[in-house]
Amino acid sequence: MTEAITHFPPDIALVLGGGNALGAYLAGACDHLLAQGVEPRRIVGASIGAVTGALLAGNPPERRVPRLREFWAEAAIHTGRAPSEVLRLRQVYNGMHSALAALIGRPSIFRHRFPGLWSALPWMPNDTALYDLAPLRKTLERLVDFDRLNRGGIRLSICAVDLESGEEVVFDTARDVIGPAHILASTAILPAFPPVEIEGRLLCDPGYTNNVPIDLVLAEPPERDLLCIAVELFSLKAPRPRSLDAVLERAHDLVFASATRRTITGLQREYGLRERLTPGAPRATLLHLAYRAGLDEVSAKTLDFSPSSIRDRWEAGARDMSRGLARLRDAAPGSDLLAYLPVDGPLQARDPARPA
Repeated sequence: MTEAITHFPPDIALVLGGGNALGAYLAGACDHLLAQGVEPRRIVGASIGAVTGALLAGNPPERRVPRLREFWAEAAIHTGRAPSEVLRLRQVYNGMHSALAALIGRPSIFRHRFPGLWSALPWMPNDTALYDLAPLRKTLERLVDFDRLNRGGIRLSICAVDLESGEEVVFDTARDVIGPAHILASTAILPAFPPVEIEGRLLCDPGYTNNVPIDLVLAEPPERDLLCIAVELFSLKAPRPRSLDAVLERAHDLVFASATRRTITGLQREYGLRERLTPGAPRATLLHLAYRAGLDEVSAKTLDFSPSSIRDRWEAGARDMSRGLARLRDAAPGSDLLAYLPVDGPLQARDPARPA
């Protein structure tokens, strides 16, 4: 660990949220974190956060970032350079890539299934999803050493939801053997991808209920000082939308980010009560990064696998993690049992000419 960050708590947990193609932001954040010598002892992941966590926990330190780069290089739709000077052209470029991914899928992540969308026709058999995650299973089997992942060098927790009961289901290498099926269950956002049955339970992506499962790390009082770094792919903050597409994007962000705010508010209240009962107990610090989409992003940004967007999100994750670590270094010690340090990018006015 570098000299500048030797005062960080010995226990470091990393919580990675869901967001499909926005997950390149997670990769950039993890790239910078690891480059600074910060090694999480535990990773909690949901959806693409579960995929990212598996790539980290299932590889030796020297291969972790190369595996992340390989995953996103394969996920990208290579169609040439993006227009960089004219915002409107970049928005159209990103929108076309979102439509292209919906049309042809991504060979390393998802493909169309039959009957899929055709099941809406009255003479077709029923189906439960539009796409198939079989390609992601093959990618995980190739890029992740599941024996290493389950040996416990990094404790990995994968989150999903029981589709029938609505209960949260957590698979943890501290007690479970995690395989590709557990990660597929965490990425099975409805109705895009089919739920996955594991041990008699039909499981799906937790995005609609708990997209950034911070509570898995902070619900119980830590035994010693703890740093929890949560990386979210949707932001609650945004300027006023000025187009239909911007309104759709805003609605999407609110759906996925609101649960995180409620969780953090509840944890702050709970830790405040604990402080009254057990003053001097071990303290927890929550560093919260949230991806704030650029002006070029469109409402279907979670399907935008354009190389330019993947690059921009990776760089944004690295920048925000750098800002977050600097804030941790500069933060004055407080008396609260739970110190909350949010980090996200600057607000920018929405372009009124944005395509609707």
